Amino acid sequence: MLKFGYISPQTYSFKFCMKKWSDSQFSWIALKMIPNLGNITYKRLLDRFGEPANVFMAKLGDLMEVEGLRIETAKRIASRAWEDNPEDELIGLKRSGAKLITIFDSSYPKDLKEIHDPPPLLYLKGNDIPQGKTTIAVVGSRNPTHYGLKITEEICQSLAIRNIAVTSGMARGIDSAAHWGCLRGNGLTIAVLGSGIDIIYPKSNRKLFNHIVDKGSVITEFPLGSPPEAKNFPIRNRIISGLSKGIVVVEASKRSGSLITASLALEQGREVLAIPGSIESFKSTGTHLLIKQGAKLVENADDILQELGLNYPYSKEVDMGKKVMLPPMEEDEKQIYNILGNYPLHIDHIVRNSKMDSARVASLLTGLELKGVIKQLPGKMFIVF
Repeated sequence: MLKFGYISPQTYSFKFCMKKWSDSQFSWIALKMIPNLGNITYKRLLDRFGEPANVFMAKLGDLMEVEGLRIETAKRIASRAWEDNPEDELIGLKRSGAKLITIFDSSYPKDLKEIHDPPPLLYLKGNDIPQGKTTIAVVGSRNPTHYGLKITEEICQSLAIRNIAVTSGMARGIDSAAHWGCLRGNGLTIAVLGSGIDIIYPKSNRKLFNHIVDKGSVITEFPLGSPPEAKNFPIRNRIISGLSKGIVVVEASKRSGSLITASLALEQGREVLAIPGSIESFKSTGTHLLIKQGAKLVENADDILQELGLNYPYSKEVDMGKKVMLPPMEEDEKQIYNILGNYPLHIDHIVRNSKMDSARVASLLTGLELKGVIKQLPGKMFIVF
């Protein structure tokens, strides 16, 4: 049954609404609110009629000439039977401090426009995404190891210093580390949400969200108030890869959503790269599978740029992963420090490898922790800080 509950020809004329929203955003949102109208068919309608306003003015017979448009959907368009109120959406958009970018706007990302089903409109909060800006996507586990977080922040900070933008999904774990690393390098980071622009998910990332709005860009194709439903994230992932020249996967299992993003990237003609992890870690089974299948193994920002053919020469001054200043240490402290690495080790393992007694090792570990060069994790596990 067609729905005329909000704005109908009997209450307001379509031309009146269009005049009120002179920038035509009303019609862009209204067409998006037509049930069962996908992005590809939306684009075909634009190719045929030019503007969404013209689509609503078209006759049913003309609409039916558009490939893939079902008769029920065409009738809804002809009757202007959108599901929600476009005017309310525009008012809410203004209140949220966000704005709308259509695929016809000069600020719409060019790389995203190239994919098979680009979103016809984007909600954006923060800064416009500069055209021509080289962007790398970084995704991975929501429950990463300390190693995964550390290497992600280091690489993304190094990319930022080299004027490379970093895009991710603002999820917990690797996504958040990617954004924070880029921000610490004073770079541009882009967060792609699986919810409405007014819904911060997870809530614990409110501080990160605000920092990205201030220094970068937050975008989504989902309407205001859209909850972070599971079905939204695979849809969101194609935008993450679509914005980027290549995608780097850090700590992903074989069933990780990050591998879906990698698959989408391949379909879009993007390069797929992966950070290797421990062969004993379940969290790295997916990344190792990608490497076996031909993904480029990368250890630092240089590897990423080299694989993508970008002319950003190696520089110790900007490689944050190499910039480590250690405090003075005694010989025994150096021995303990050299045993440790980016993966947590239990104190018993350290005792065995150092060939020192447990009391001495415990004392040295405490001293190194006070010097800020190592960190103790739960379960008497230790790792280089």
